[in-house]
Amino acid sequence: MQLDGKAAVITGSSAGIGRATAIALAEKGCSVLINYRQSRDDAEQAAHEALSHGVRAVTFQADVADDSACRAMMAAAVAAFGRLDILVNNAATTRFIAHGDLEGVAEQDWERIIAVNLRGPFQCARAAQAPMLAAGGGVIINVASVAGILGVGSSIPYAASKAALINLTITLAKALAPSIRVNAVAPGFVTGRWLELGLGAAYTSVKQQIESRVPLHKVCEPHDVAAAILSLITGSELITGQTLVCDGGMTIAAS
Repeated sequence: MQLDGKAAVITGSSAGIGRATAIALAEKGCSVLINYRQSRDDAEQAAHEALSHGVRAVTFQADVADDSACRAMMAAAVAAFGRLDILVNNAATTRFIAHGDLEGVAEQDWERIIAVNLRGPFQCARAAQAPMLAAGGGVIINVASVAGILGVGSSIPYAASKAALINLTITLAKALAPSIRVNAVAPGFVTGRWLELGLGAAYTSVKQQIESRVPLHKVCEPHDVAAAILSLITGSELITGQTLVCDGGMTIAAS
C-alpha cells in the first residue's frame, strides 16, 4: 500500500509504539487519528507533530473496550479524512502480577485486560470494515507481544490476551479477505513509560539482563516496532494472517 493520501486510526497512540507509528505514517503522507483514553495533552502533542508533516491529524478520546466508542471513532476518522485505509490496534492494558501469584489475579484483572487487549481490537476491526471497503480495501495491524508466544510478561492474563490476539489476527484475516489484510506485530521488551511504570526500580536491571541474553544485544525502541508495523502495511500485499516478531531475538534465545 502506498501511504500518501491514505488515512489511519491508531489506537493508544498518545505515547510509545502508537505514537511512533502515527508519526511514521504521517511522515509518509498518511493522515492520522490519534486515539487516547486519558492522556489528552500527550495526544494533542502527537497530533501537532503529525500535522508538521503536512497531513491532517485529529485526536479522539475513546476506550476501545466500549463498542459504541469504537464505532464513533471510525466514523470520526471518515468525517475528518473522507476515508479509512489503515487501523493499528495498539491500545492495551495490564497489571503487573508475578506469574506464580495465582491468588493475586482478580476477576476484574481478567475482565479489563481481555476487554481492552482482545475485545477492543475485534470491535475496532468490525467498526473499520465498512469504511475500509468503501475506500477500496485496507490493512489492519494488531500489536501483540512475545508474551503471547512465550507465556512471559507482566501477568498471566496479559500473556493470555496477547496469545488470543494472535489467534484473532488469523481468524480476522480469513473473515475480511480478500479486500482487507490483517497481520500482527509481536514486540519484545520495549523501552518507555509502560515498562518504566510497571517495573519501577527494576526497569534498568531487567532491560540490561534482556540485552545481555538476546542475540542482537538490543531491546526495542518504539520506532523499531513502528518500522515493523509499516513494513506490513507497505510491503507485499500477499501477507495476511501472520505475526511478525520484533524482539532482538528474544524468542529464539528462549528456544
